[in-house]
Amino acid sequence: MEAKINRFFDSVGSFFSGNSENIPWCDHDIIAGCEKEVREAVTEEQKRDSVMRLSWALVHSKDHADVNRGIAMLEASLANSSSSLVTREKLYLLAVGYYRNGDYPRSRQLVDHCLEIEPDWRQARTLKKAVEDKIAKDGLIGVGIATTAVGLVIGGIAAALVRKS
Repeated sequence: MEAKINRFFDSVGSFFSGNSENIPWCDHDIIAGCEKEVREAVTEEQKRDSVMRLSWALVHSKDHADVNRGIAMLEASLANSSSSLVTREKLYLLAVGYYRNGDYPRSRQLVDHCLEIEPDWRQARTLKKAVEDKIAKDGLIGVGIATTAVGLVIGGIAAALVRKS
């Protein structure tokens, strides 16, 4: 268990050092611990805090079902946020969830909203860079695919014309 916790903290440290491909991951043991914490919460404050930790763990999971569950929990609780700090945290976690699911435009929109609330938030800036890098990479791949398709069509037309001659 200690080795898992150390790997988790190493991944968090890598994320903050600017390695945008290394957003922290969370495994099922940590999620199970957070779920237990939610079940055992006595006061409303304890439950609220443990649900927030569970949401964090879920959107950082490698399992898309967990990520989707975390997104649903956060979206359901967003309207009940007690302060701009809590709203900012939930928006950030939603941005992470959408990033994990590959919805980069939605992730960027949410992280931009976080930065409107707290412009100097380094964590959000790092996520924004990761999102923009993914959008740029996907855009280049899309351009490459489109160019290849056009080339194949032109090549096919040229081959057909040569055969007719």
